Formats: sequence, C-alpha cells, structure tokens
Amino acid sequence: MPRVGTPEHRAPAALVRLRRSTCGQLAQASPATWQHGRVTATHSTLFPRVPDSADAVLEGLDPEQRAVATALHGPVCVLAGAGTGKTRAITHRIAYGVRAGMLQPASVLAVTFTNRAAGEMRGRLRQLGAAGVQARTFHSAALRQLQYFWPKAVGGGMPRIVDRKIQIVADAAAACRIRLDRNELRDAAAEIEWSKVTRTVPADYAAATAKHGREAPRDPAEIAQIYAMYEDLKRERAVIDFEDVLLLTVGILQDRHDIAEQVRSQYQHFVVDEYQDVSPLQQRLLELWLGDRDDLCVVGDASQTIYSFTGATPDHLLDFRHRHPGATVVKLVRDYRSTPQVVHLANGLLSQARGRAADHRLELISQRPPGPEPRYTEYADEPTEAEGAARRIRDLIASGVPASEIAILFRTNSQSETYEQALADAGVPYQLRGAERFFDRPEVRKAGAALKAAARFGANDTLLEDTVDLPSQVRAVLSGEGWTGEPPAGSGAVRERWESLAALVNLAHDFAAAKPDATLGDLVTELDERAGAQHAPTVQGVTLASLHSAKGLEWDVVFLVGVAEGMMPITYARTDEQIEEERRLLYVGVTRAREQLSVSWALSRSPGGRPNRRPSRFLNGLRPGSTTTAGRSGTGGSGGVELGSPGSRTGDLGGRGTEGAPRRTSRTPARCRVCGRTLRDAGEMKLMRCEDCPSDMDEGLYKRLREWREVQARRSGQPDFCVFTDRTLMAIAEAGPSTPVELGRIPGVRARKLQRYGADVLDICAGREPGCEDGND
Repeated sequence: MPRVGTPEHRAPAALVRLRRSTCGQLAQASPATWQHGRVTATHSTLFPRVPDSADAVLEGLDPEQRAVATALHGPVCVLAGAGTGKTRAITHRIAYGVRAGMLQPASVLAVTFTNRAAGEMRGRLRQLGAAGVQARTFHSAALRQLQYFWPKAVGGGMPRIVDRKIQIVADAAAACRIRLDRNELRDAAAEIEWSKVTRTVPADYAAATAKHGREAPRDPAEIAQIYAMYEDLKRERAVIDFEDVLLLTVGILQDRHDIAEQVRSQYQHFVVDEYQDVSPLQQRLLELWLGDRDDLCVVGDASQTIYSFTGATPDHLLDFRHRHPGATVVKLVRDYRSTPQVVHLANGLLSQARGRAADHRLELISQRPPGPEPRYTEYADEPTEAEGAARRIRDLIASGVPASEIAILFRTNSQSETYEQALADAGVPYQLRGAERFFDRPEVRKAGAALKAAARFGANDTLLEDTVDLPSQVRAVLSGEGWTGEPPAGSGAVRERWESLAALVNLAHDFAAAKPDATLGDLVTELDERAGAQHAPTVQGVTLASLHSAKGLEWDVVFLVGVAEGMMPITYARTDEQIEEERRLLYVGVTRAREQLSVSWALSRSPGGRPNRRPSRFLNGLRPGSTTTAGRSGTGGSGGVELGSPGSRTGDLGGRGTEGAPRRTSRTPARCRVCGRTLRDAGEMKLMRCEDCPSDMDEGLYKRLREWREVQARRSGQPDFCVFTDRTLMAIAEAGPSTPVELGRIPGVRARKLQRYGADVLDICAGREPGCEDGND
C-alpha cells in the first residue's frame, strides 16, 4: 500500500487545488463554502449531517484549514491563533484521513488536556463519520495503558489512585515536624505536582526552583523534605497519585521495549492539541509513544501559554521545527470568533508583549462584520463594579441576549462571591464554571433514567397519552422530575436543577428540528452518546469563571472585571516572565468575546476605601485617554503554509540560530510596576515605580515602620536613614512582605540589614509587635 502523502497516494487534486484569481492570488471562497468556518444553514449546527464522502469532509474549510486537513504525512505544526478554528481543522484532518482510507481509526490517538476538550473532539469526529478514533487526555490515555500492562510489567494488582493528595501531604509534613496551615498545605501539594511533571526528584527540588526562578511557598529545603516523605508514605500505603500515572507509564515504556513496541503497533498517528501546555513529563511520554516515527501533528499558540505554574512550557511548540527540520508549518490567523474591534484589542495587547512567545505572536485578522467598540468602565469600589455588571447583564437579557451567551471573567476565584450576590440580587440566573459535569449531575442522571423508561414502555406509558411529538414527550416526562414551563423564582439549588432539565428540553427541540422522524428512543441513544463524550447541552445562565478556567470557551458578551493593578497583573507576579504570562492571561480573556466586550476596574476594594487602585498597565495605550511606549512587531504575524525541507535548520520557531544555540539575552532594565516605563532614577528604582505613579502604600504600616525606625536609630545613636531610608520604608509598606525572601528583594534591604532588622520588620508587616513569637515552629 502506498505510504500516505507519497505521489501514489495523494489527496484527489480537486480537493487540494485552490481556486485562483486572474492575478494568481488565492481567491476568496464564497461565504457558503468556508467563510466563518461554519456549517451551512441548510441543517442544524447541533446535529449536522454526516458527510457522505471524504471530499465532503473538506467542504467549509478555509485554505489554511484545508492545508492542515490534507497534510497527513510527516510532522505537522499548526500555529493557531484564538478563534481560528483549530479544533475544526484537526478533527477534519483526522476525519478526512479516515474517510479517505489513509488512516485506520484505531491507529489514531488524539490527546488534549481536559476531559471537556477530549469529549468535544470525540463528538465532532463522530459527526464527521470518524467514530473509533481515540481522543483522550494525556492522563486518560496513560491510565488505560498502565492498567492494561501492569500485570505484565509489574505483576499483581495496580495500586489505588488517590483522588486528592492533601491528606498525605499533611501527614508528610507532620512526620517532618513542619507545621503547615490549610493554604500552605495546598501550596506544598502544588509544588509536589510541579516537581513531578518537570521530572524533579526531592533531592533536586531546591536547585530546580532556583534554576527556574520559582518562588517556593516555604524554605525549599522544607518542601524537599515534605516531598520525600510524601513519596515514602505513598509507598507504605500502596497508593499512587495522578502524576504517578504518567511517571509509571513512562517508566514501563522506557524499561520494557516489548511493551513499547506493542503500544506503537497500536497507534501509528498522533495529534496533540494545546501543545503549548505540554509539560516535560508529557513530552517524554509522547516521545515514547512515537518511537523513531514522525507521524505527528501538533497544534497550539504560544500567546495562550497560561499554565506555566503547573510545569507547562511553550518551548516544545516553539522548538518543533528545530526538532523536526522537515516539518510542515501552517499558521491559522483568520479569526472567525470575534469582531474586528475585539480582535484589534487582542492584537494590541500582544503588540506590547516581550519575551520568546511574543517574538512569535500571531496577528489575527477578523472575518466577522464590525461590532461595538470595547467598553471601559471605572467604578468606585468592587461591590459597585459587580452591581454595574449585573445591571447591564439584566438589560442585555431583556433585549434578547441569551443568558448562556454572557460571561463574567475574573482573575481569582475569590472574586466570584461578589458577582454571585449581585446577579442574585438582580434576579439573573448564573452558573459557576468548574462545577460538576452536566451528565454527572444527579437530576440529569435521574431524568435520563426516566426518559429511558418512557422510551421502553412507549404507548403504555400514561405520561405520553396526550403528547403529539418528541418535544412534548420529553416535556411530559421531565415534568415528573421537576421541570415546569416557567423557571422557579430566585437562585440556588432549585433553580440549578430546573436549568439542567430545561437544557434537556431545549436539546429535544433541536434534535426534533434536525431529525423530524426521530423517536424518544433515538433521543435516548443520542443522550447516551453525548454522555460518553461529555458533550453537554447549553445551560441557560450567565457564566462566572476565572480566566484560567475560561480557556477554550467563548461567549457573545464577555465582562472582564477587576482589571486593575494588583489583580491584573496579580500582585505576586514580579519577574518579567510572570508579568508576560499575566498579559497572556488577559489576552485569553479578551479573545473569549464574540461580539461585545466590557472591561472594568474598581478604585478601591470596599465602599469608603481609599481610591488608590489604577487600571492595569496592560491597558495603557489601548483604552481611551491612555498612552504607552511604541509597540513591537513579531515574526509570526501572517498566516499560510511553510513546507520544511529535510536537514534545514532555517525557519526555526524557537528563536534559535542556525546551529540551534539559544539566543543570548541582555539584562532587562527595571520597569515601573504601575505603568511599565523604564526606570533610571535610583529612588524610583528603589520604589519600583515612577515618582508620579500612584502608590498603593499601606499608610498605617508606613507610620508603624517609621516609629520603629526612630526607636532603632535612638538605640544605636545613628541618624534615622542609617537604619532604613524613607524610600525603603515606603517600598516595604507598598510591598507588604511576609517572608525573608520577599523582604530581601526590596532594594535597600541588603543582607546585613535583613539579618539585623528582618525579623522586626516582618513582625510589623504581619501586625505583630516586633520580637514577639507567633507560636509556629
């Protein structure tokens, strides 16, 4: 059989030939074929017809998406900007290969990072006639292999997997005589997870944190001690954790070549979504799956790297051409999601970015009609900001915008409560992102059982006596489960249960519209398939979500709230790399909006508070009335296809030279943490802000520090400034350090002064009297 991609086995010419205009340029295809990348309006987008041929799979793709779909041979790297249809491109690629007979469904493994994304991929492949393709998360795929090969590789039963590691971490800390509070336990567990996905053993933890510039929540030696004890306790209790699933699978595939070959004989073709989020451990597992083959397609966007704190790195994506010199690189920059106004703001955010990922940013080009300009609103305090958003949302819903097409996105989960209360007071339904999966909800499981029973008994079910069609049958059955024609008043659990049942009713209407002859049994089958793929219907309620959990989602209207200094970027983002990741996080938030985008911030946290907050530096030069420094251009702006040639080192995505050596970087100048301007004055550098930029100093803390300094100076017989200068005290009052490491980072607090005065200063910052004991070991 000719190898895929060879001249003897190419895609039909009619499928890859692009229509050209008289000047030789690619002509714009008609909107009916690929504009917006949408399914044509002749049938439901929820239940599209299965394409009747391989050629039909390619219909509706734009030129770059089609290039992805037909590039079935060798390494392929898809650089896909937000809203450019990357999932559409790679699912059609798999389906086209399967339907054309070039790929066997069982030989394809598509991996991504969330169960939701994997479920969506399975659902799309099923609708394209490519059932049987394995679409899983890295962990799910590894777990299946580990369970299957454990008896052969190790023997006996596989250890139990613990759902949460917090209790074992607590036991490990206690065994080490280290006292951790609840938050510190969570932080220690996160450090252990990071260590394992970066393949760092306990003995190397301290060195690894220093190398990566990672700020440990406690003394690195203590974390390493807890980590080592944690591993000992797991062995004693014969349990493993989530990260061990990957580590053990990697270990078996490395040590047992016969098992590795068995896995490779099963899977010959790999597709990796969200490749910018791959950790070193996941990359190693992928390499072991591949062996010496190169049938790999990766897709990602370095500008959407927002999980580096978990060990994710875009380096594997940016270095792909370096590792695979013959790779085909396709850039998707046509944005079908957002209006030109939203895209303009997104591009503007990245134009000010710095660093390696920014060097390869993609300049998006909106394919949608114009919409309203983003709205920027300043509020006196956070409750007022929440009330303002709730009022606008209530008006939007009254004007006809579905509640499910509106989202409020914030930086931290702790901001959620204020908006929950404001929406409840305004009578607006909402749902929290990250809650229980739709098909796992008790009311949905119970409703599914009732529908199955009604389908089984058919005409003998008295509930169905007066029904005339499928939607009325579903309404009749679910009325016995608590569904009513009108939603219950208020919010809470009763309203959430009703919303779940209403989603099933709406799904029945869509299903009947797409398939007029469908029976209740057909709908039950559809629900079972959707449950298996976790392809949930839409719940009618405004979405509340953190920016991290909003990744991969989109809404017609998005409210980005709390976009102020100290929250965006977050206070503890101090290094250049951390600041740039915060910028990318805001970029992800902006690109969730299809049509309307509102950006807001509050001047103080609570009513009557001091209005010392300012809008995020990331909005400088983008919101009306603000200025910024000149933008910068990247190397990845335009879309298209780049064909690699074997042995070539040019065109490397990772910013390396022809010999593959890392680019030399210069030391970055100090920049104002408020406006981002380069600082040159020594006093400004000590404060880490411009003299005229607003201060977020704790006035009470500054006063207590001055009083303490006066006492210290009097005892030593020295002037006040010999203890600490006024600027240093101001910097301390602004930073509010809680550890010696944080205090030592403040300019003016040198090692000698840290040793002499550090304990007193930290006591004062914590609200204690200097020299008192807090009771901790």
